[in-house]
Amino acid sequence: MAARADAVSPGTGMWKLAQFFGIVLTFVLLAGLIREPELSLKILWNAVIPLLPAVFLIQPEIWRNTCPLATLNVATGRRVGSRTISADAARRFGAVGILLLLLMVPARRFLFNTDGTALAITIIVVAVLAILLGFVFDMKAGFCNAICPVLPVERLYGQRPLFKAPNAHCAPCTLCTRKGCVDLVPLKSVEQTLGESAGAGRWLLTPYGAFAAAFPGFVIGYYTTTDTVLSAAGSVYAQVGLWMLGSYALIAVLALVLKIPGAVATIPIAGLSIGLYYWFAAPVVTDALSLAAWAPTVIRVAAFGLLAVWLWRAHRLPHAPNGGAV
Repeated sequence: MAARADAVSPGTGMWKLAQFFGIVLTFVLLAGLIREPELSLKILWNAVIPLLPAVFLIQPEIWRNTCPLATLNVATGRRVGSRTISADAARRFGAVGILLLLLMVPARRFLFNTDGTALAITIIVVAVLAILLGFVFDMKAGFCNAICPVLPVERLYGQRPLFKAPNAHCAPCTLCTRKGCVDLVPLKSVEQTLGESAGAGRWLLTPYGAFAAAFPGFVIGYYTTTDTVLSAAGSVYAQVGLWMLGSYALIAVLALVLKIPGAVATIPIAGLSIGLYYWFAAPVVTDALSLAAWAPTVIRVAAFGLLAVWLWRAHRLPHAPNGGAV
């Protein structure tokens, strides 16, 4: 995977300012989670987080350029990092990131949706992990491109960005991640992550392939559970797990019967997951923020309109050059 001059560019003043404010807002969030947890949790879960899937769909670099954890990871990775990460190691680290995602999101139901202190501690722990991994691997190799629990979703939704954006962290590109870097090759990131198993059928047996096939069920599973107490954590994971199993089984049958390779199958899987997310999230956000009764319809129409454009573009440019710019 060769670096391209147009794949990365120096961080502009705008991006640097956004990164600075990202760090500042993280400290504000941490303080708010401890001092004003109810308000902070409401804003985070019902105003900020619902925007991210759409941002990933439009252009994942918008988030990857400003994510506070990425800024912390690169702060040490740029100066102290010692080596790149191999494709095999990145896949193993990526499997850990998938596991973290599958553990942390359902934990919202019995912990993070209501306990600001627990969420603040978790954010701090993950931030420290991002900093420490920067001492071990160059640039984003150890955290942002490997073990970050948000990466699997960034990779799934960011396959066909609607426009080109600079990689404001990595100039020049050091090829810190040998294959699958979302920043460098978004159109090939999923295929390179699946590796030699990207062909029909075999991709379903890889960690990322299994995650992708189960992800629509993961979305349904989360939204068909409700906030509960810590002692009910097992039932939350069981329900989410059953939906994931059903999703995996259904998509596996379709993929095997139709002989669909992983890099092709993940496009409609991403579309289905986004559609499900906003279908369920729209009324939840409306209720939490006390919006007008027609707000869910507006949110759903906007989300499905964006999704239609994304799917049309994905169909038009199945093998577009790096960046997928119009």
